[in-house]
Amino acid sequence: MTITVMLRVEGLTAPRFREFLRVYWMAWERFRHRPVERGPAWWWERDPQFDVRRHLDVVIERFSTEGLQDWVSARLNEPLPLSRPKWKFWLAPNAEGGAALVLRIHHCYADGLSLLGVFDQLCPASPRQHPAVFGAPEHGELSRWTSAARAWLEQLAAPAAGQNRESSSEAPPAVPPHFETAGETLEQFTRKGLRLLNEVTEFLGEPEDSPSELRRPLLGRRHCRWSAPVPLDRFRSIAHATSVTINDVLLSCVAAAARSRLGMTGDELEDAVMHAAVPVDIRSRLPDDLKPGPGTLGNYFGTVFVPLPVDGDSPLERLYRIKHETRRLKKSWQPGIAWGLASTASVIPGPLRQPIADVFYRKASVVVSNVPGTREARYIAGCRISEQMFWVPQAGNIGLGISIVSYAGTIQFGVVADESVMSDPSAFLEDCLQELECFPGGS
Repeated sequence: MTITVMLRVEGLTAPRFREFLRVYWMAWERFRHRPVERGPAWWWERDPQFDVRRHLDVVIERFSTEGLQDWVSARLNEPLPLSRPKWKFWLAPNAEGGAALVLRIHHCYADGLSLLGVFDQLCPASPRQHPAVFGAPEHGELSRWTSAARAWLEQLAAPAAGQNRESSSEAPPAVPPHFETAGETLEQFTRKGLRLLNEVTEFLGEPEDSPSELRRPLLGRRHCRWSAPVPLDRFRSIAHATSVTINDVLLSCVAAAARSRLGMTGDELEDAVMHAAVPVDIRSRLPDDLKPGPGTLGNYFGTVFVPLPVDGDSPLERLYRIKHETRRLKKSWQPGIAWGLASTASVIPGPLRQPIADVFYRKASVVVSNVPGTREARYIAGCRISEQMFWVPQAGNIGLGISIVSYAGTIQFGVVADESVMSDPSAFLEDCLQELECFPGGS
C-alpha cells in the first residue's frame, strides 16, 4: 500500500533538494512519525532517532528514457524500512530530459489529493516565490472523530427541515405536537436507515469479477511505465463532442485496452464481469468537524466499483455505458460506505480484517485513479517541474493499476502491473492512447 510519485524537474541538484527537505517538507510533523500497532489499533509514534538524511538517496547515473523507466520500476519494488517513517526520496539529477525525483510513501500518511495539497503549498507558480504557508503539527484526532459521529447520529435522527407543523390558533392539532414530532423523527430515521441498508446490500452484493488473465496469482514483481504528455484539450474536445466527462473518456480507454487482455472470446467475453476500483474524493461529504483543511495529511476517499463494458463492440458504446454507470454511482452512498469500512479497519480485530479486505479485492481487476494537478507549471526548490506522475499501490490481489494525472495543460497515463498479469505495460499504454483516435474530436 505504497504510493510512488515521480517529478521531472529541470536543473534540480542534490544540495538544493536537501535544503528543501530540511526546511519545507519536514514542517509536516507526521513525516517524523512511524505507524506502530498497539493492541487492536494503529497509532503514530515519533521516531526518536529520526534523521532526514536516511530518507534521500542521490543517484548519479545518466539514465536514458528507457533506462529511467526500468530504474523507477526497481524503486517501486524496493520495500521501505519497517523501523523508520515509511517514506523516502530518490533523486537522479543527471537523467536524460531533466532530473528525476521519486517519492515512495505509505498510503497511511496521505491519499493522492492530500499529497497534491502538500506539493501545492510547497511548489509555487514562480521560481522567485517562496511558500507562504506550509506545514502542520501532528496531534491526536480521536476527539474529532467521536464528535463527528455524534453529530451525524443527531442529524440522522432529526426531522427534516420545514416539516415541523405549527399549531393553528383557530383549531388545536389532531395529534399533540410532541407525538407528531416523534413520529416524523421515526419516519425519517427509518427512511434513511432503509436506504443505508439498501446501499450496503447493493455494495456487498456486487458480483465478483470473472476469472481472466488479469486475475492471476501475483508474483510480487511489478513494472511501471508512463506515457508522454497528451494535450488536455484533446480530452476536452472528445468530452464536449460526446456530452460526457473527461473521466468517462479515460475509463473508456482503460476498458478498450483491457478487453484484449482478458484472454476471452465469443460468449465468454459477452458474459464477462470486470470492475475498476476508482477512488472518489469524499471531502465535501464529510461533517464539518472532519473536513480537512488545505495541506492536511490523511485519507479522505471512498471507492466505487465501476463496471467496465469489456463486451462492448464499439468505442461509443463503451463510452456511454461508462457514463451511465458513473452517474449512478456518483449518486449512491457507496463511496461513504467504502470509506467507513476502510477507516475503521485499523480498530477491527485481525481475524475480521481479511474478510473486509476481500470485499474490495474480489470486486475489481484494476485500480484506476485520476488526480487533477495544477493548471499552470509549478516550481520546487526554485526549479521548474516539467512532468508529474504517480502510480497506485497494489491493493490485495489486484495486479494492475492505472494512474491518470493532469498537469499544466497536459494529461499522462501511468501503468503498474505485476509480471503475472502483464509482461508489457508499454503496449497497454499505447492501446489506451489509440482508443482516443476512435472518438469524435479525438484525432
